[in-house]
Amino acid sequence: MSTLTDLVYAQGRADEADVEWLHRLAGDGQLLADLAFADVVMWVPTVDDSFTAVAHTRPGGAATLFYRDIVGELVRPQWRAQVRSAFTTGKIVDSASPDWFEETPTRVRAVPIVREHVRAGERPPVIGVLTRHTNLGETRTPSRQQITFNDCADDLFGMIASADFPDLSAPTGPRRGAPRASDGLIRLDVDGITTFASPNALSAFNRLGFDDELEGESLAEVVTGILPEKRHFDESLPLVITGRAPWRTDIEARGVTVSLRTIPLREHGTRIGAIVMCRDVTEMRHQEQELITKDATIREIHHRVKNNLQTVASLLRIQARRTHSEEAREALTQAMRRVAAIAVVHDTLATGLAQNVPFDEVFQRVLKLVAEVAADANTRAKTHTSGTFGTLPSEYATPLALALTELVTNAVEHGLAGKEGDVEIVADRTPERLEVRVRDTGVGLPAGHVGQGLGTQIVRTLIQGELSGSIDWHTLEGEGTEVTIEIPLRYLDLDPD
Repeated sequence: MSTLTDLVYAQGRADEADVEWLHRLAGDGQLLADLAFADVVMWVPTVDDSFTAVAHTRPGGAATLFYRDIVGELVRPQWRAQVRSAFTTGKIVDSASPDWFEETPTRVRAVPIVREHVRAGERPPVIGVLTRHTNLGETRTPSRQQITFNDCADDLFGMIASADFPDLSAPTGPRRGAPRASDGLIRLDVDGITTFASPNALSAFNRLGFDDELEGESLAEVVTGILPEKRHFDESLPLVITGRAPWRTDIEARGVTVSLRTIPLREHGTRIGAIVMCRDVTEMRHQEQELITKDATIREIHHRVKNNLQTVASLLRIQARRTHSEEAREALTQAMRRVAAIAVVHDTLATGLAQNVPFDEVFQRVLKLVAEVAADANTRAKTHTSGTFGTLPSEYATPLALALTELVTNAVEHGLAGKEGDVEIVADRTPERLEVRVRDTGVGLPAGHVGQGLGTQIVRTLIQGELSGSIDWHTLEGEGTEVTIEIPLRYLDLDPD
């Protein structure tokens, strides 16, 4: 199924501001459907003077009329005239008589989606139409909550038609834990006095320590009375609980956390009250705190592992300097370099929350280890890098860093031993694979054969065994060696969440 953006741009009649406005409105589609106890469909005009559905939300507390998804379909003939009228006049249009949809009587309301205008004196642009499809087959005596919910829905639909909703000053933010109408709803008048509180809203405030009725009370005074003293509060709290700002905030008392979201209600630009939705998010906040604690613990572990590895590398370096055997000194130096390369990855992991590594940064630090090799071997090696490695999970970063350390070190130590030359590292990444080529201008492979030393065995084990990749050594035309590594990436999941 195409996204809202794809469907809107396919008609060729919208710009980025229109798409952003429609996305904001679609983000509150569930709220509108739940308050109206009706299906809500968003339509945009097509190039052939019709309309296509780009979003659809089913109500949570009532039966849906559309059991099959209608997103991407053209408007049905029985609604076309009503939708076109709302689009051309910029006014809300109600159906004159019940509309029958698959043998179910319905009432349809078409609401023009008017985008906030910038230039004074110009008529705000109508960029689409929202239709509200109410199922009349389940008609029963409405409760006071249903009447209030419907009144709130009518206010919001009126604000949509006057470009007052959605409010671009409201932060989008993550929707995880956002209060919904069914979680608890409070209606405030223009003075911030509660005129209605749903049972769930009252229960949430009871858990915070308020044991009276909310209706008739100032919500700001209620919140002030239940919040503990000598605690730092969000600066936005007064504006949220008085219904003056379209923001979200949390209140905490007695070990309970309730999230609040306020939507100021306006009529012809004048504030007439507000909707305050509340949700008990105590367990969710506890889980988030546990995750933060675990993340901090994991970072500390990586930091300590890095310190321990650096200590081991230092001990190996000291031992190498004190040994009298050239062969033993070389072995200890190589071991020190391998441990240091692993420490670089753990040091990078210790600085962030995610267990993914920006490998380009890691590799630049790995190259500094090679520079030490060049200095010790009296070799003048210039390293050049091109392309990008991108982000890799830690289980890929460690073996790849170690393998590249071996390859570049070999290029300097053996290919360019005692002479001047270049080492080029080229990274080519696609969604399917990562290819790395290490080239040098050295003496090339002896007799064209790959060595069988410990370094070569380590590289083969890391690339083929750990990363399920392939590796190939070959001598370039003229002089020098090129090593090509190819690692499959198609199964990687790099989602930071």
